[in-house]
Amino acid sequence: MSALTKVASDEKAGSDDLNFKNGGYGDTASVHSVDQTHSDLTPGSLSYEEATAGGMGRHLGVFSCTMLIVGRIIGTGIFSTPSSILGSVGSVGASLMLWVLGFLLSFCGLFVWLEFGTMWPRSGGEKVYLEAIYRKPRYLVTVIFAMNAILLGFTAAGCIVFANNILIVAGHTATRWAARGIALAVIFFVTILHGFTPRLGIWLMNFLSVFKLIILIFVVITGWVVLSGKTHIEDPHVNFRDAFAGSSHSGNDYATAMFKVLNAYAGWSNVNYVLGEVKNPVRTLKIAGPLGLSICAFLYLMANIAYFSAASKEEILNSGVTVASLFFKKVFGAAAQRALSVFVALSALGNVITVTYAASRVNQELAKEGIPLPFGNRFWASNWPTGKSPMPGLIVHLIPSVIIIIAPPPAIVYPFILNVEGYPQQIINFFIVGGLIYLRWKRPDINRPFKVWLPLAIFFLVAAIFLMVAPFLKPANGVGDTPPLPYYLYCLVGIGIMILGVVYWATWRIVLPRVFGYELVPNKETLSDGTVVTVFSRKND
Repeated sequence: MSALTKVASDEKAGSDDLNFKNGGYGDTASVHSVDQTHSDLTPGSLSYEEATAGGMGRHLGVFSCTMLIVGRIIGTGIFSTPSSILGSVGSVGASLMLWVLGFLLSFCGLFVWLEFGTMWPRSGGEKVYLEAIYRKPRYLVTVIFAMNAILLGFTAAGCIVFANNILIVAGHTATRWAARGIALAVIFFVTILHGFTPRLGIWLMNFLSVFKLIILIFVVITGWVVLSGKTHIEDPHVNFRDAFAGSSHSGNDYATAMFKVLNAYAGWSNVNYVLGEVKNPVRTLKIAGPLGLSICAFLYLMANIAYFSAASKEEILNSGVTVASLFFKKVFGAAAQRALSVFVALSALGNVITVTYAASRVNQELAKEGIPLPFGNRFWASNWPTGKSPMPGLIVHLIPSVIIIIAPPPAIVYPFILNVEGYPQQIINFFIVGGLIYLRWKRPDINRPFKVWLPLAIFFLVAAIFLMVAPFLKPANGVGDTPPLPYYLYCLVGIGIMILGVVYWATWRIVLPRVFGYELVPNKETLSDGTVVTVFSRKND
């Protein structure tokens, strides 16, 4: 009996446990995924069953998916970026408002991604949604997204943060190459962990996510105690009097700061990248997405209030250390400040493990579509060598991470990279939300297990437009936050990477076939591990 026949039979019988070959949707309303009932909207070249074949099947439940979001969102940003955000916008009040706005924007984005994810419950995230909306020219959006995902899909910053904090705990000077050596060891360790022992990798990912929640809860409770006036902090409310004094009036400052806030919230869409491995994907996504983001948003806002209760605005701006480190020093003393280094290091490690897990799956999905890669896409799309985890996809993630880790100088490179990562994502957000509005108008007949309230999608769209335009406005200090590099350079680099994707696609699909007189013919192959991949052959004219 075919999978689709089984679904029809189960639905007719009124079953709520509808299973495909690799798992189930888990609710009758969601079995009619768009790419089954509307074949003209099937993302990419693979059907639903082909796209979800191979690997470990559906093995991630609600808890693991929630931790996948929490572990991705809570990295090192909440421990470090509040001070730089305060420096950009100039006031405590404006800084806190940006954190609230970042939460609202993230929730709007989450609801948009929920609508798409429940329509197409397959791995790949934005890749899937762009392919479903922008179908012509064929493979153009796939290649553009691939260029962005591969070139900017690294976890170098988290590895470096882990290395620096471990050296501090050990009492060693964090020299450039000592830190880089440890950072390289971290990224290789995580690659091997997910590549050869995937279940252990998921267990460690969940454990570190819970650990990070405990640390943030401790910070929040400590902040409440400080605000109560029962500690040695003389005036815990000083930053909340005239909180908006000194606020910047530059749109560039707010846009650049917002990129950092959104980067700290980045991860609410993490489950969308691995939906092909999620049990009851529609139901699980509806629960894990809002739950994971809500937990992180509450703790983020409370942690910021805790930071500002323990130290003055001037101390935070002039500390020269992470704001969390300053917080622990002010409240508990220098010994506790050193202990925080252990917490930050483990938080960074958990973030690297979580990001790497999801990024490798996206890389695998790109290779399965037939994107031309060195040595052929069969290898890069496979679950070699275990048949359960995409080691080739992990290697694709490893290479740019290693390059960024050893690329000097860190003081300029990392703030710049943080901005570069954020800018192309706003362009992608713009096209995805625009596509959602287009599909609502053009294809109202599509079954949508979840529908975002349209004003929320429009708000997210307007924010994306602002974040695409505002970085080109001159900042208040005239130089931005990555001198001596021009303040607008990260925008140009982000746009340049996407243009490079257009050039790569045109060369592959148009220029080379015309010059050498052949036609690209797609064929589907099933690999030994069960993965289905599109392979292009050349047919001479």
